Amino acid sequence: MKIGVIADIHDNVDNARHAVNLLNALQVDVVLIAGDFVSPLVVPSLRKLRGKVVACLGDNDGNEVGIAGGMKIVGTLAHGPVCFRTDDGLHILMAHQLTEIRDCIDGADVIVFAHSHRSSIAKDRHGRVFINPGEIGGWMYRKPSLAVLETTTREAEILELPQMPESVYVDG
Repeated sequence: MKIGVIADIHDNVDNARHAVNLLNALQVDVVLIAGDFVSPLVVPSLRKLRGKVVACLGDNDGNEVGIAGGMKIVGTLAHGPVCFRTDDGLHILMAHQLTEIRDCIDGADVIVFAHSHRSSIAKDRHGRVFINPGEIGGWMYRKPSLAVLETTTREAEILELPQMPESVYVDG
């Protein structure tokens, strides 16, 4: 089973569309969204996802009612932590911030988190996989990315989205 992992969209509709196109091309079975949509603006683009969608809210989701209303069409949305068990028995624990789930990871095979906007994949001494997909929005580091997890091997990789143009600076 193939799982796509995204987070920190921060209202970047274009990059959300890039992510949707890539995840659909990869034929992921499930898409996990680890929060920070920011507003309902990006939700219509997420409707094009072909896999099952499970999402949690982040700390910058200002219009939770609007996001929740739109996500009813897309998939499941909850406040973190969110637990998800794959069809092949993998237990996934997800929250926007790792601090939200630090004390309850026992029994989880995969821990999905975000918030830092920096992508990372690591395994701990118990074999648990920790995945931070980075940022879809690209506003912080201009390197939008997502992660893909293969559940049978428990191997994950970070995939980059199209590069964003350079930041604009104000002279003076």
